[in-house]
Amino acid sequence: MAKYLLLKHYRGAPAAVNDVPMDQWTSQEISAHVRYMRDFADRLEETGEFVDAQALAPEGTFVRYDGEGRPPVTDGPFAETKDLIAGWMVIDVDSRERALELAAELSAAPGAGGQPVHEWLELRPFLTEPPTIED
Repeated sequence: MAKYLLLKHYRGAPAAVNDVPMDQWTSQEISAHVRYMRDFADRLEETGEFVDAQALAPEGTFVRYDGEGRPPVTDGPFAETKDLIAGWMVIDVDSRERALELAAELSAAPGAGGQPVHEWLELRPFLTEPPTIED
């Protein structure tokens, strides 16, 4: 099994087919989208392929260490950044092909007008430990 991270971006990815921003959807359209995501996760939980999923708020703050005894340095939010992540799902699957298949299915969650969004999802494998060489 290999773990993959499916990332949903607020912006920065190529435009979705149904490219109406979520803040312009009706409450029914948002509910249908969330229900699709939950049903998808439930199905993957039954097959043992689901690990975790979370949605994130659009605002955030960058933080860095600025030296011993000094307060953290903060800046932001950076709403214009192309890397702003809306949420993620972690899956644990047998192959990259299966990860691609699931990511494609997830991108078809309904959006405005009840039509599939066909959004671009970023698929990233988790790093694994390199094989140990035995003497």
